[in-house]
Amino acid sequence: MSAAPENFEATAARLRACRLCRDAPLYGAPLPHEPRPVVQGSATARLLIASQAPGNRAHRSGIPFSDPSGRRLRDWLGLDEAAFYDPRRVAILPMGACFPGLDAKGGDRPPRRECAPTWRADLLAGLPQLDLILVIGQYAQAWHLGPRPGGLTETVARWRTILDASARPRVLPLPHPSWRNNGWLRTNPWFEAELLPVLRAEVARAMEAGAG
Repeated sequence: MSAAPENFEATAARLRACRLCRDAPLYGAPLPHEPRPVVQGSATARLLIASQAPGNRAHRSGIPFSDPSGRRLRDWLGLDEAAFYDPRRVAILPMGACFPGLDAKGGDRPPRRECAPTWRADLLAGLPQLDLILVIGQYAQAWHLGPRPGGLTETVARWRTILDASARPRVLPLPHPSWRNNGWLRTNPWFEAELLPVLRAEVARAMEAGAG
């Protein structure tokens, strides 16, 4: 008989003590700074934001999306800070729980590859009430959606098919809300015109379900 899954808080506490990517990295050089895993959630969360990795500001504050991309994301979702940071209703799980550092051009490195295989299944098992998963960026989309034809643009463009094909929890793919994607948003106006209204309605439905 298999053991019952660990609750989210217990798994998150173990994750916050993890130093694998610094002390025993499986891929490439060690993390160049002290790890500070940044996650949010609880067993009652109905909305999951599956993101990429914390940025430098989130690393310093310990608060996910505590930067301009977070303000844009909250606008996309139609949530204020109080709702967005309510772990009883919203879980935030990046593919890499720690800030991965900067590359030679000053951009964020990809999420550490050790993190998701080590922690993600246990974290997700601690979120049994999910109604909606928002998969932000190519790394989260590859994990949650599997092999996809084309890249991020084609994946997000198929949002209706993905949403309609998913049972509970429902799934919606999104681009990253970073300012680096301003050009993408300009060249893909259908995102704001067609996807955002549905996104806000789905988020509102999940938040209402979790308010009881």
